[in-house]
Amino acid sequence: MTTTTHALAIEATGLRKSYGDKTVLDGIDFHVTPGTVFSLLGPNGAGKTTAVQILSTLIGADAGQVRIAGHDIATAPQAVRAAIGVTGQFSAVDNLITGEENMLLMADLHHLSRREGRRVAAELLERFDLTEAAKKPASTYSGGMRRRLDIAMTLVGDPRIIFLDEPTTGLDPRSRHTMWNIIRGLVSGGVTVFLTTQYLEEADELADRIAVLNGGRLVAEGTARELKQLVPGGHVRLRFTGPQAYENAAVALREATRDDESLSLQIPSGGSQRELRAILDWLDAASIEADELTVHTPDLDDVFFALTSHPAPTAAAALKENVR
Repeated sequence: MTTTTHALAIEATGLRKSYGDKTVLDGIDFHVTPGTVFSLLGPNGAGKTTAVQILSTLIGADAGQVRIAGHDIATAPQAVRAAIGVTGQFSAVDNLITGEENMLLMADLHHLSRREGRRVAAELLERFDLTEAAKKPASTYSGGMRRRLDIAMTLVGDPRIIFLDEPTTGLDPRSRHTMWNIIRGLVSGGVTVFLTTQYLEEADELADRIAVLNGGRLVAEGTARELKQLVPGGHVRLRFTGPQAYENAAVALREATRDDESLSLQIPSGGSQRELRAILDWLDAASIEADELTVHTPDLDDVFFALTSHPAPTAAAALKENVR
């Protein structure tokens, strides 16, 4: 079934942005389904933050069309702003006032009544486990607490689409996992999240779809699994403790790469169930027993480096060659 425009949370077509003679975004297209996490990956300077700034109406595009929650950002920017929330790379928290005062300030900016503002602030502070710290200056908060407060402030206006621009940069692993759970909770409640991140594990954990931005162009888009399948290098590793079994297997599996020191063989494989079953059936038929079988598949690190280690046209051409 074809997805219609009004059913999309975000739709960008031919998005372009330049600063002087430097092209930051070179005609990129993407669509985001409501209630999902869409992650934009790319090296520093790839244009991720510029894309978020355009989508959130902070700056204008040079060309292209963008619709957010069904509204054209060029003709209905106010309607777009009413539907979105933005948490940037740098915290919007005012460290000179308390967490509660930060929340009430956001309530005032959203024109909530005093009573409604206090209710919303209290609910969000409790939801993000900040009630005990609510009366303390934000300057005393840890990095993780400040980031939770930042997102809580973003939610005061009850947005259905949230832009998170590198939300966990600088956080320790525990705080990062806490933030992941918060994002999952938002999505389970129907919120759409547009995520940019430097942490590939983060995109792998959270994103329903991932786009890789390089040199101002989108060089790949798909699920984490689909992107991993684009990069060669997957293999099955068989390890033997007995030299005779190792030699027998090496003679029969001529396409395998030998490692005589560790008595192991490496067989190219995409890691599919069919390929694994074929290898196991072959071992049984030859009466050869491997002491260890491990499957190695490319991860998002491999995808990232493969697609961003060359200028965008080269990376795109290499991607097309892999897909054939």
